[in-house]
Amino acid sequence: MADTRIRTPEEAVARIAYLSSDVVISVQPSLAADTEFSTTLKQLASRKEQSLVARSSDAIPEIQSVRHNADPLLSVFTPIRSGRLVSATTTSSILLPSVAHLYKLANLPVVIHVALSPKNFPDYSAITSIRNSGWTFLQSWSLQEAQDIALTAHALAIRSGKGVIHFFDPSSGAGAEAIEVANVDVVRAVLNLDNVRRFQSAPVSGSGIYADDGQVAVVSEQPEPLTRPSGVPEHATAEADVASPTITSQSSVKSSQQSTTSSPPSVSTATTIEASAPLVSSEDIFKYTTSIWDQLNQLVGRHYGAFEWTGSAKAENAVFLFGSDLALFYNAIAQAKSGDSFEGAGIIAPRLYRPWLGAKLIEALPKSVKKVAVLEQVSRKTTKYGPVLIDVLTSVKSAFGGVESIVGYQLGYVTKATIKQALDGVFQNLALEKPVQNLEVGEREVPQESAEYNLEKPKLEISYTKILDQLFGSRAYVANSLDSDNAGVSNTISATPEYGFGSLLARKEKRQKFISEVKEAAANGRFLTDVPKRALTKWLSGADDGKKAEQAAEEVISKLEVENSTVSKNLLKNKALFRKQSLWLVGSDAWAYDLGNSGVHQVLASGENVNMLIIDSTPYSERAAADANRRKKDIGLYAMNFGNAYVASTAVYSSYTQVLQAMDEADKFNGPSIVLAYLPYFGEHESPLTVLTETKKAVDLGYWPLYRWNPENENKGEPNFALDSERIKKELREFLDRDNQLTQMMRKDPQFSAILSEDFGTEIRAQQKRKAKDAYNQLLEGLFGAPLTILFGSDGGNAQSLAKRLGTRGRARGLKTTVMAMEDYPVEDLPTEENIVFITSTAGQGEFPVNGKPLWDAIKDSTELDLASVRYSVFGLGDSHYWPRKEDKVYYNKPGKDLDRVLANFGATRLADVGLGDDQDPDGYQTGYSEWEPKLWEALGVANVEGLPEEPAPITNEDIKLASNYLRGTIAEELLDTSTGAISAANSQLTKFHGTYMQDDRDIRDERKAQGLEPAYSFMIRCRLPGGISTPKQWIQMDDICNTLGNETMKLTTRQTFQFHGVVKGKLKAAMQAINRSLMTTIAACGDVNRNVMCSSLPSQSKYHREVFACSQKISDHLLPSTSAYHEIWLTDDNDKKVQVAGDAVQDFEPLYGPTYLPRKFKISIAIPPHNDVDVYAHDIGLIAIKGPDGHLLGFNLLAGGGMGTTHNNKKTYPQVGKSLGFVETSQVHIACEKVMLVQRDHGDRKDRKHARLKYTIDDMGVDVFRSKVEELWGQKFEPAKPYHFDSNVDTFGWIKDETGLNHFTFFIENGRIEDTADFQMKTGLREIAKVHKGEFRLTGNQHLILSNVADEDLPAMKKLMAQYKLDNLHFSGLRLSSSACVAFPTCGLAMAESERYLPVLITKLEKCLEENGLRQDSIVMRMTGCPNGCARPWLAEVAFVGKAFGAYNMYLGGGYHGQRLNKLYRSSIKEDEILVIMKGLLARYAKEREQGERFGDWTIRAGVIKATTEGRDFHDGVAEEDEEEEE
Repeated sequence: MADTRIRTPEEAVARIAYLSSDVVISVQPSLAADTEFSTTLKQLASRKEQSLVARSSDAIPEIQSVRHNADPLLSVFTPIRSGRLVSATTTSSILLPSVAHLYKLANLPVVIHVALSPKNFPDYSAITSIRNSGWTFLQSWSLQEAQDIALTAHALAIRSGKGVIHFFDPSSGAGAEAIEVANVDVVRAVLNLDNVRRFQSAPVSGSGIYADDGQVAVVSEQPEPLTRPSGVPEHATAEADVASPTITSQSSVKSSQQSTTSSPPSVSTATTIEASAPLVSSEDIFKYTTSIWDQLNQLVGRHYGAFEWTGSAKAENAVFLFGSDLALFYNAIAQAKSGDSFEGAGIIAPRLYRPWLGAKLIEALPKSVKKVAVLEQVSRKTTKYGPVLIDVLTSVKSAFGGVESIVGYQLGYVTKATIKQALDGVFQNLALEKPVQNLEVGEREVPQESAEYNLEKPKLEISYTKILDQLFGSRAYVANSLDSDNAGVSNTISATPEYGFGSLLARKEKRQKFISEVKEAAANGRFLTDVPKRALTKWLSGADDGKKAEQAAEEVISKLEVENSTVSKNLLKNKALFRKQSLWLVGSDAWAYDLGNSGVHQVLASGENVNMLIIDSTPYSERAAADANRRKKDIGLYAMNFGNAYVASTAVYSSYTQVLQAMDEADKFNGPSIVLAYLPYFGEHESPLTVLTETKKAVDLGYWPLYRWNPENENKGEPNFALDSERIKKELREFLDRDNQLTQMMRKDPQFSAILSEDFGTEIRAQQKRKAKDAYNQLLEGLFGAPLTILFGSDGGNAQSLAKRLGTRGRARGLKTTVMAMEDYPVEDLPTEENIVFITSTAGQGEFPVNGKPLWDAIKDSTELDLASVRYSVFGLGDSHYWPRKEDKVYYNKPGKDLDRVLANFGATRLADVGLGDDQDPDGYQTGYSEWEPKLWEALGVANVEGLPEEPAPITNEDIKLASNYLRGTIAEELLDTSTGAISAANSQLTKFHGTYMQDDRDIRDERKAQGLEPAYSFMIRCRLPGGISTPKQWIQMDDICNTLGNETMKLTTRQTFQFHGVVKGKLKAAMQAINRSLMTTIAACGDVNRNVMCSSLPSQSKYHREVFACSQKISDHLLPSTSAYHEIWLTDDNDKKVQVAGDAVQDFEPLYGPTYLPRKFKISIAIPPHNDVDVYAHDIGLIAIKGPDGHLLGFNLLAGGGMGTTHNNKKTYPQVGKSLGFVETSQVHIACEKVMLVQRDHGDRKDRKHARLKYTIDDMGVDVFRSKVEELWGQKFEPAKPYHFDSNVDTFGWIKDETGLNHFTFFIENGRIEDTADFQMKTGLREIAKVHKGEFRLTGNQHLILSNVADEDLPAMKKLMAQYKLDNLHFSGLRLSSSACVAFPTCGLAMAESERYLPVLITKLEKCLEENGLRQDSIVMRMTGCPNGCARPWLAEVAFVGKAFGAYNMYLGGGYHGQRLNKLYRSSIKEDEILVIMKGLLARYAKEREQGERFGDWTIRAGVIKATTEGRDFHDGVAEEDEEEEE
């Protein structure tokens, strides 16, 4: 800090506040807009600079940013009462609204630093208005003074125990030389840390902020030596010991007559042993202040006084200045010329403004002064005489002295150019025999600058107002919109609910008057014809109905415009009023605090038909940090208790549909309506991903329940309350209980009963841990042998499996073993353990797995654990090559190593040295484990136990399939189990064959765990849709399914089908039945069977496409499993009675698959050259359509053995491209595919699922051997492959006309996600198109959508709808149009990093670089996946990013643009900053070095950036980072 110079008063003040506080409340215009105060505070905190007083472990004060309109001083109460020193930095705009808090805080050592506003000409009435609030007020006028007086304020607050307000003009430092940062030793000495610690060690009692708790400041005199810190120069003033009192806080019951300056009440000596300490008086404040200033004078050589006199000691005229620019007046008087009216005058100004010390003013004024001009810079005068004039009059007139005349002036805007004129006016008036009081000096009009807290609508919050516009169009009227014309009223005032409410009432009154005018015109108006009268009469019949008025408005307006009479022209002046406007007030959660809530109350109490949209932006993760004393009201509950209001709680990032429904219902409700809208964000430019995650946590856990409350429903016999989310918070539940609403809901929806009546709290987890462990201990009590506790931290299941197996082996050896997850273990029991083992995997960048982290967090920094009697051992699972860079080697098995080290530091004894399992070893982690386990048994004395039972072999997927009775398992029974949202692990494997995966929402997994809840389980359903063709009717049915049974979105997958997410178990069967009713199915969409058969979309050749598409359907049907289990489980009769289609006595039979089906998944795709839009090389079977000379389909070249899935750092796994087996005719293609599949069925690896795909079977056998086995089964030979060529593997966007004259439009659907947002109603638009479309939809293999077979006569209507919903927008970069991503987080259980939600963000950050290098229109195939399973086929992309840990990706380069060549690893485990640097460099080089028509992937190979991958088995060869490592 010593090297920094300070240039503004705010910076100087903020630094002192930072050094002198435990907590600094930084008041800001918005959380996204910093002030000069907050900028400095955040910079200091980010540099980890330490406070002198903060008691936190790192000595860094807490910086709390609070919006200026969110009642900021509420944040002071809790920390100051807990013994933490609190200061606030703010402008003066908050002072008057906070006056109630100021009275309460006056007797606590709080410091408020106030930058007076407006900045260009401050209004001091903000200070005078609160002068009697009991605070001490100090003023500074320059940059150096701001620093010194800020320090004075903190020292004074600590010594007096009273609140201090330090105010200053923020422009006072303009043009001044920068000053040195305050010497830390000086600050330390002036603050007196002994006094600080005494306050911090004695928290103040207090019941709340709404009742006076009797807190007063009292004096406790203690001598305090005044010392000069080392390194501080001695100044002229002699050193002396100054008595400086220490303040203690004392609570007492005060009478209403007592003031802070009064003497304590008399006390009877008969009942009191010793007298009470005296209260702090004005004289005490003066004594403490001068003591501090004397100390400052000694330390830094600067002197300050309560009143500052500048001028001659013999002056007869004086200016008492209460304003900003003291130096301006001083310089003008000092430079006065002979004859100037103000020659020889002096200036006096109050530095200690309150308490007002009249005697000290008299002392400061020279005895020679006869006349005093009091200049007050107060814009908002409320009394005839200014408050400072009254202070001066009272003090001077009551004293003995020679002052004859005191005249008050109202000080306006004065500059260097006008100061002489202003002073002349002052002194000429002062010289009059009867001077004029309250004379205005200076300019009344001040040059306008932007207001300090100029309100802006946060960009994120625009999403809700956009929905208003979409719903109501021109009918929507927002009274307090920031862009409204409010006739000169400031934004701050016009944004309040009171102002907006008044505006709406005026609007309603205006419309009622307009309706009266229309009635008069319809009855008596002199129109040229009767046509307008009839239209007006019709309009009047529905004028108060929004829809009817809207429908009639267009007609009546058109009739009046045609008629053109005088009466018509007058009515048309207010033609907007023909529509019944939807009247809205839009506010923030600031209206939920006391100071804003009064306006909400007025709206509710009025009963007026007004709608309020209140947006709450508090992130869920910050809710716990919110001060309980801030008393943020639940406006929803408040409004429901009124009984006359419609109330809805909504969240656009949770349910867009519910927002629409709530706003529509609010508009229709005849009375006040409140729509609470959740939009959590930490900053103005928060990413949508963060907003989404915070919203999901808040809604899922009941912090922000989604509901609608409509009192009018009673009249319809319907419940008032409708819950649109699963959980509700305690307060809402209590309200519903009172109204019997909850009981009604539970009866109506019994499945909600448990979760609606559930109580939440962090203590639940602790209780669960304790009960689980105690119950297990009771079971073990009867057993003999030593105890052994085994704790695991597991992400993928390996550590958990090892722990369970170790527990089984321990029990077989006679040990009393307990096995549990680390997070379920009560940490307080650790010192009592005798033997304990930890088995942990490694997550992310050397982090503990999710279920291991709580225990690690609890012990890693503990200073109390004593494990001297504990014996332990640790086994870690990791991958020594997972982080290949040298600097990242530390991450290898880091959790295991760290745990071993920490336990040893706590005194525990090792049973066996830490064991490390390495995935790179021959047997993976088993190699290290087999060495470690025997050492453990040896140390426990149970190594040589005879008669150990044989361990059963682990259950494999093959076992599950064989025992499933042709995919039945116990799925049907588990669907009926309402105690959990999950199904068993075995059944979750089987449901994949039925087209559904069990998942959970990983965004909220940790929060739910903390609340004692199971994960938020739901199911993904994937349809089987050969060739990706859907009818418009089917599209609408899919849309209905996702709205009513899913999460309101659809995913178009890379396999050309529909995928639904968020289907809870209770709705799973209904969703399956709905899909089947649409004439689709889900069977074999997943699982170890042939999955959805893909077919090139090819919109340009419709007849040819139809022939090829027919083959995809034929293959799909031919390879469909034959089991009847699907029908039995999902398609039951109306009574939900299980019906075996094959009959109870008939055993199912799978002629193609057999009881164990295939070793792994099996995928088939068909490409139609020259378009490889299905990545034909990436599949188990790739069929390349060959057109005959007559233009019809001749047959297919058949490729076999493609596949994408790999495992990071396991070189035995790799992606592969298909190899040609030859040509097959159209009539035989389904048979040829069958025989390829059967060879894989019989020869594929069923022992190792990582080696089970067809690609490994072919590579192990060789292509020729494999081909011969297929031909042997088939009984035919493949013909030689026919010639073909591909141009690209991306889609062609926009309109195309086919050879039949029909039109096709390819929509850009980013990453296949169909959803509505406030900015883009894609889902609604596509539904509207489907309602009128006569052709078909084609889903593409790149996750896009084609509107197919549109006749010319239907084009205008289609184009109009597309334009209306922005679906015709194709103005995207070539990179974005060529991109693709898998789902990944939050639903995919395999995801290691973000994909679908992150790739668009990454591309946005690259697009400027594309523009700069002239590459915006160039197609570069970029793909991203969250894991190496390869769902988005990343290994064929020119550039790909594959998730390795959260926020970290492996980067691959060199894939072929036609999808014909695999890429290769370029960089491992890089994060966004590295990705951007690398990509920008490569793109710049590509733009300069490429040859004509050369694609990016080809260039990377030619330029030597990456080596070409010729086929899958050399995928891992020649990797750049490995080469570098070997060279080292």
